[in-house]
Order: sequence, then C-alpha cells, then structure tokens
Amino acid sequence: MSKIITAEQAAELIQDGMCIAWTTAGLCGFAEEVASAIEKRFLETGHPRDLMLTHSCGCGDHKNRGMNHFGHEGMVRKHIGGHIGEAPKLGKLVLENKIECHLIPQGVMTHLWRQIAGKKIGVITKVGLGTYVDPRLEGGKANDITKDDMVKLIEFEGEEYLYYKPFKIDVAVIRGTTCDENGNFTMDKECLFLEALQLAMAVKNNGGMVIAQVQYISKPGTLHPKSVKVPGALIDYIVVAKPENHLQTKITYLNPALCGDIRTPLGSIPPLPLNERKIIGRRAAMELRPGAVVNMGIGMPDGVASVAGEEGVAELLTLTTELGNFGGMPAKGDDFPATWNSECTIEHPSMFDFYDGGGLDICFLGSAQTDKEGNINVSKFGNRVVGPGGFVNISSTAKKVVFVGTLTAGAEYEVKDGTIHIVKEGNIKKFVQKVDQVTFSGKYAQKNGQKVVYVTERAVFTLEDGEVTLIEVAPGLDLEKDVLAAMDFKPRISPGLKEMPREIFQPEWGQLKKIMLEKA
Repeated sequence: MSKIITAEQAAELIQDGMCIAWTTAGLCGFAEEVASAIEKRFLETGHPRDLMLTHSCGCGDHKNRGMNHFGHEGMVRKHIGGHIGEAPKLGKLVLENKIECHLIPQGVMTHLWRQIAGKKIGVITKVGLGTYVDPRLEGGKANDITKDDMVKLIEFEGEEYLYYKPFKIDVAVIRGTTCDENGNFTMDKECLFLEALQLAMAVKNNGGMVIAQVQYISKPGTLHPKSVKVPGALIDYIVVAKPENHLQTKITYLNPALCGDIRTPLGSIPPLPLNERKIIGRRAAMELRPGAVVNMGIGMPDGVASVAGEEGVAELLTLTTELGNFGGMPAKGDDFPATWNSECTIEHPSMFDFYDGGGLDICFLGSAQTDKEGNINVSKFGNRVVGPGGFVNISSTAKKVVFVGTLTAGAEYEVKDGTIHIVKEGNIKKFVQKVDQVTFSGKYAQKNGQKVVYVTERAVFTLEDGEVTLIEVAPGLDLEKDVLAAMDFKPRISPGLKEMPREIFQPEWGQLKKIMLEKA
C-alpha cells in the first residue's frame, strides 16, 4: 500500500480532540501544505475541532501562515509551545481565554520529545528556576483558564529543580526534502534538522501517526542511508507539497547558501546604517573574545552579528543558533533562524544539550523590559501573549549574558561627530520598576556566577550585587536628562563611571579585531 497521500487526505486523518506536534522554526521545517488543508476542512465542515497543538519553536509569519491556520474558535482547545508571538490569530484566542495555553522554554520542549519517545519520567532541569515558568510564579500558564500543572518544583539531594511533565501526542507532522516510496526521509534542502526524528519516535512509540511533508519522491533504495534523517519505519504517510507551501524561511523558497550547498561571500551582505542599532551592536560586540562560542538572538542582536561581519572578526568566533547551526553567520530578519555558510548542522535537542550544559561562552539577547534587580522580560507585553522561545535556556546557562536594546521605545536619534543626540524621546520606558513577566532572573544569575551586561544606545549597565549598575554613558548626553530621566528607577552608579567609546559613534570604526585580540 502506498504511503503517498494528498494534503486533503491527510487532513481527513485528523480526528476531533487529537494532539498534533509540529516541527517548525518560524516557517523553517513547517508543513504548510498539511496545515492549510486541515484549516480548509475545519472551515468547510467544522472538523477537526478541540485539537491540542504543540511545537517547540515559534511558528508563523505574523499574518496567515504557520499556527495562524488554527486561529479559529472551536478548532483548538489547548496549545503547548515555546513561542506563540508569530501566530497572532492563535494568540488572540489565548488572550481571550478561549483556549488553554502553556508556554514552556524551547529547549525543554525539544527534550520532552526524547523523554516521551523513551517513555521516561519527563524533563528534570534547573532551566526556568526563578522565571515565570517556576510554579512559585506562574508555572508557564499563559491565561486564566489554564489550570492544569505542567511544571513542578522538586528537590533532589538538597538542590532545587523543575520537573516538566510529559504528555501523549497522537500525530506528528514533520517536514523534509525527499521521501522514497518506503518513507525514508531526507532533509537536504532544509535549513535545519530540528526535531523530526525525536518527534517521529515519540509518536510511533506511543501508538500514534507520523505524516511527512516533502518536495520530492524517489524509488526505494535510491537514498544514501547516511542522508536519511528519519527511517521509513517511523513514517506512515507522505504528502508532496506545492513549492509555495514549502519555503526554507518565511520569505525564501530556496537559497543554496542557507542549506549548505554553496558558500556565499559574506561581504555581499549590506552593512548596517549608522544609527542606534549599529551603536548598540558595536558596543555589545566589544564584549566578545577570540575563540568564543556565541549565540545571537533574533531582533536587536542581529546587529551584533552584522557588526562582526563588517569588522571581519567572524572567523575569530563560532557563532551558533539554538536551532542547531554552528559557524557561518546567522541570517537576519525573516530569514532567521537560517544561517549563511553554516559549518555544521545538528539536531535541535542536541544543541540544547550543549547549551544547557554551559557550552555557550557568551550570548546576545534582546531586552523588552529590565528592572532594578536585573530581571528581563521578553515573553509578555501588556496583554499580548508571546512566550520565551529559547531565551530561558540560553540566558540561564551561558557564561556571560549581554542584553541589547534601546533605553526607551519610539525614540528618534541623530548620530554624528562621534556623539548621539535624542531628536525625539521615546514614549515607553523599557527600564521599569518591575517587569511584567520574569523571563530572566537577575537573582539566579548572580547566584550562578553569571556575568551580565545591559547595552543600550545611551548607556551600559552591569549586574552588581543584585542591582543594575550604570558603568558608561554615551558621549553628547546629559546623565540626568537623557539617561536617568528615561528610566523608572535610579540605578546604582559606578564610582568608575566613564564615557562609551567615541569611536563607535563614527561612520567608520575598524577597531573590533584589535579590541578582541587584546583580550586573547
């Protein structure tokens, strides 16, 4: 019997109340063809309904793709994931208390698949202690109707841990490049391997069904065994997708440099204009040292990667992404989390093994809110539900954490003559008395001996003795009017307070390699 079916036939296999797990990172690895068919069936028939959806990474394009296909009342009863911000249609239902939602650290989710596959107890880890997933705070529950506990505080040999409970998955929908007619599955043109193998094992070992979306079909026995990432024995059905429903990233159908087929000259990537983003990127990059293994987050941290490329220091570092790429240069914007010229791609759960064990020397992450105790919020904005993605794992285990972001939101600046001037002040202060949600705990960072730096366009802070401490102010600014008045709390001020380097406010810099080599 052939395993090849249409997307419409795949949608018919999904029954009311099922739990469906998806591979995804934005739209990388996401089976858009299958999701579209499930949505179409629901809109026409009202079924399947009351689904439970689960995925480790963010999924969507902020518009209509990805998890947005499931943003219809009655279609979903529960969501368990690492991030929901890219699916505003689904997020709206969470906000309105129409579906239950648990938002769990991305790395924990990837490790849960392996635990479920092996029918083991679940994930026991220190990741999440002191943050909103800690049951003493919010337990990872995203709204009022989410009552069941997925996270439990436990003690083992005198130390605190969080226990994340496993759950049953009925269907896994994974994505790759080619399947042979027996179901053997390759990922040659994918940017990432994600957790296709672990999810397939988790579902098959618990009596469920695995659906694979691919681009091509080959004859049995024609695929090299070392190219097969999921064996055919784990795959029940194959759907061949239309090109428009099989994008490498949110905006790119196929770029060979994003899947390792060619190496593109990084010098062809346009440099950042001289603005506040570039100033932050330059100052943050000064925290780098030769030989460091580095993670660059999405958004403002893109600027650090761009500066590293412009300054010709990328070869002195190993840049990584939590999705599984070592080396090369993380792509920016809607092409993230792909990587230009990756040297090695590993599976998503394995990268979090490396991260959780302290493999990262330094990470650069965005900061939506910062409070006096050094806590950071990136997972909740007013009533908007987002989730942490890989932020909790990365920030709580890297040896050094550098948070990057503007001091206020909505400000306008002019950078010239080695200084920065505020043309229009922002309307939202980002350094607040108390963050809306704790995604990073300053207390736990101090307890674990992490070095923490907060870089803005106007000032630089560190975390000292449990308190945010001002150590540098940008040239051309008045400390009281331009920095302290733009904060909701007064930070500790270092007795060694100094000026941020004027050189980083110039059109041409060219000093980063020298600064880094002096640290070697």
